[in-house]
Amino acid sequence: MKIKPQIIGLPPYKPGKPMEDVKRELGLETVVKLASNENPFGASPKVAEAIQEALHHTAIYPDGYARTLRDKVAHYVGVAPEELIFGNGSDEVIQILCRAFLNEQTNTVMAEPTFSQYKLNAVIEGAELREVPLKDGVHDLDGMLEVIDENTRIVWVCNPNNPTGTYVSAEAFQSFLAKVPEDVLVVSDEAYVEYVTADDYPDTVPMIRTYKNLVVLRTFSKVFGLAALRIGYGVANQALIEKIEPVRPPFNNSTFSQVAAVAALEDEAFVQSSVEKNNEGMVQLTEWCSRMGLDYFPSQTNFLLIHVNRSSDDVFNAMLKKGYIIRSGRALGYPAWIRITIGSKEQNDGCLAALADVLAEELTTQHLS
Repeated sequence: MKIKPQIIGLPPYKPGKPMEDVKRELGLETVVKLASNENPFGASPKVAEAIQEALHHTAIYPDGYARTLRDKVAHYVGVAPEELIFGNGSDEVIQILCRAFLNEQTNTVMAEPTFSQYKLNAVIEGAELREVPLKDGVHDLDGMLEVIDENTRIVWVCNPNNPTGTYVSAEAFQSFLAKVPEDVLVVSDEAYVEYVTADDYPDTVPMIRTYKNLVVLRTFSKVFGLAALRIGYGVANQALIEKIEPVRPPFNNSTFSQVAAVAALEDEAFVQSSVEKNNEGMVQLTEWCSRMGLDYFPSQTNFLLIHVNRSSDDVFNAMLKKGYIIRSGRALGYPAWIRITIGSKEQNDGCLAALADVLAEELTTQHLS
């Protein structure tokens, strides 16, 4: 058998261990996961009610066009239903775009570091990677423009960026978009947009009318609390959507994900409450970092990347023993940093107390050695 050569040796995505396995292995009664940027407050109660009703229809295929959800999302973001494409998470929309645009004769441009799925899918398609280092944690848009050539097919702008939480301003993005060749796709990945508080964050969706090469990605996995149901979407002009729709797998969004997303959109109060609590938690973490003398990247998301000035793997393992799962920055391109998802006040209190102990213990160990 002859598999694609670019897949040979390509490491698969490694999810974290199930919570029950962690508790059993470490002998812990409780474990708090603050590693995957999930909503610690869950989903709207309306979601469970919608899923319960849908349980009566498991023998029927889901709506392959997601008509009800399509209309709801179209109203939510202010576009026509035909200007949307849905995916099994926004990850699948990324996969669809890579499959539609990339091959061995093309290249794709992205920041370094940024969301890993751009790179993974581009490698699978055999495309050349052109990675431009961040500047102070922010996309270097001028540097990205410089590496675009006649073989560039997609440019990725993760905004806010994962893993840094930083953002590209409206002025910077508009200027960048105007300079990118019209035949090069620009993807603005906005998974955390509902958490953004910056006044100068770009309002990208209306730009799809002017820029036919713009795709905006959104997801229900973050503030809406539907990560387990895997549903995301892309927004672009209708002509572009029609061109990439044949790549989308049939029935790629389950009935449960569709009804859950509709219910989530109908509960604006829940979303607002989650955002407010996240803002309070962000203040809680940043003020703690300031008191501890730790640097961090200002974040417009529901996570914070913190400089601990020592091996992030060591800090991760020490925190795990205390019952807190955070994210080591090594795989994210920041080996001396950790990423912590904003939790509830109680989760944040416990995590920060444990982290303070870990850092004090390591400082003592380093001093004694």
